[in-house]
Amino acid sequence: MTFYDGIYPFYSLQRSPFIFDISLLVVILVFSVLAVSFLLILPGIRGKSRLFWMFRIIISLFIGVVLVALNFTGDWAEASVKANATYKSFSNAVVSAEVGLHVGLYGINITLKGEPVSQINETIDYNEIFRWSSSVDEQYGDALERGLPNPILYIAEKFTRNSACGLIYQYRYSGRFASANLWTAFCCWLVANILFSMPVILYAGYMMIATAAFIFFSMASFSTIFNVTPCDFSVGAESLRTDYSHSFWIALATGKYFLWESAPFSKKFLTRKTKKIRYKMT
Repeated sequence: MTFYDGIYPFYSLQRSPFIFDISLLVVILVFSVLAVSFLLILPGIRGKSRLFWMFRIIISLFIGVVLVALNFTGDWAEASVKANATYKSFSNAVVSAEVGLHVGLYGINITLKGEPVSQINETIDYNEIFRWSSSVDEQYGDALERGLPNPILYIAEKFTRNSACGLIYQYRYSGRFASANLWTAFCCWLVANILFSMPVILYAGYMMIATAAFIFFSMASFSTIFNVTPCDFSVGAESLRTDYSHSFWIALATGKYFLWESAPFSKKFLTRKTKKIRYKMT
């Protein structure tokens, strides 16, 4: 049921889609300022060590921004499908669109983009966030009042407390534990950088090993979302299936980097332990 140029009388006008997470933008800006500040003091370092310190500062800050940014990205797991689906309630209009589910540590993003974007006198380009920090049921109720498209409401309903799928509990706690481990890894990274500037490099290496361990713990925590009973996400005649995405693989690469960097320190640690055991045996 529409008036005039395809406007739905029971719903508010369409809002602009979500573009970029402000928290992620703040993290990038803070670390960019730190990088520029450290690079400004490089001219005061003489000799060949200037190049060494430049690479060390840039790589270290890059790792730091990755550890923090992974807490705010929304693509640890993703799923997308192209389908023909009913656009809104009280209407028989069917649109051709790509529906996406993006899972992060803080919540989920549900996207709907028309193919083409302009259909039935509307611009179909939605990106809606449902955060774990507040009640998903309340956010779902708000989405109903705003008259969001049916595909978005259908997926969001799967994450409410009353849903038979029960996804909200596993996804929320997995995200929280993964985020806690990432923040612990970030703290270990800070301590490692402090120790590297002191004559205790061996202990700095141990902190790098701890950083890698907590990154892998965060990945393991997040992976538990795939232990729940699979819930069917059917959009039109198609189905959605989530799988690991960019942030998960970036975390894996970062953890492997820390292990590679800490390999010499691991050998020293094992050598020390072996010597102590042999000394006690003798």
